[in-house]
Amino acid sequence: MSIPHTVYKAHATGNDFVIYADPDGEFEPTADEVRFLCDRHFGIGGDGLLRLTHPEHVQDVAPDTAATLRDQGTEWFMDYRNADGSLAEMCGNGTRATALFAQRLGYAQGVGGEPFRLGTRAGVKTLVSLGDVEPCGRNVFRVDMGPWKRGETDAFNVTIPGTAGSARGTFVDMGNPHVVSVLEDGESSLPAVEALDLVTKPVVAPVLESDQNAEFVRIDSQDADADTGKATMRVNERGVGETLSCGTGLCATGVTLLAKTGIHHWTITVRGGTLRVDVDDDRVFLTGSATLVGRIDLL
Repeated sequence: MSIPHTVYKAHATGNDFVIYADPDGEFEPTADEVRFLCDRHFGIGGDGLLRLTHPEHVQDVAPDTAATLRDQGTEWFMDYRNADGSLAEMCGNGTRATALFAQRLGYAQGVGGEPFRLGTRAGVKTLVSLGDVEPCGRNVFRVDMGPWKRGETDAFNVTIPGTAGSARGTFVDMGNPHVVSVLEDGESSLPAVEALDLVTKPVVAPVLESDQNAEFVRIDSQDADADTGKATMRVNERGVGETLSCGTGLCATGVTLLAKTGIHHWTITVRGGTLRVDVDDDRVFLTGSATLVGRIDLL
């Protein structure tokens, strides 16, 4: 096997991962190994695998890119794989789990320390350790998720095979592709957010060659004077299926809600917890918790 004998289980608001450190670049996993480790019946179980390593040890990162990351003060890289073994550009929740793991290993500073610069396939993400913060929970990090790009509002039609109705969706690029649909708004004919069947992969038209994560959101309240709102979201992730949380999906949801309401600051509840999304004109900040569950010695 090209994975170490000892790995760890982590989650960030229920988005769960197998994670391990590979400082010497010895343990780049195969797709079959990722699928085995992430299998919930025959392996450990997870929505994906996180390998914490140096940029020059990631096979698909070009040498000049790795050198640039190092020159920018980015020592560590989050090599993220989806549960189906495919490479992924980004995982917002995964950055928080990785930062907590790096703290425990002494690679990142704790609360009040220097921000942690983490390389990803979608660029450098900077994380600030905040400690325990309500309503987000324990081991909370604020992540600068970087720039966003949004397509035309409601330009896509979204359906779910076997479920009556449809909704309009908005494309958002957070380093990975998302289509966000607002439900229970008097226009969507899909069921309520909590009643959706997201075991079945949603269908987006026009088709995106890259495939996409699909988010479904309900606006629970909004205060235009305070520039704040609350919402509830569920997500079907590309290469995974429904997950309890999706960091980039939360950011894409915040971007879409800004387009529809003009509100920049959102508290969003997913099945795995509550997070904060703050959308600026050119970047998004995601605040949420992370948890290390345990250590596993593979036989």
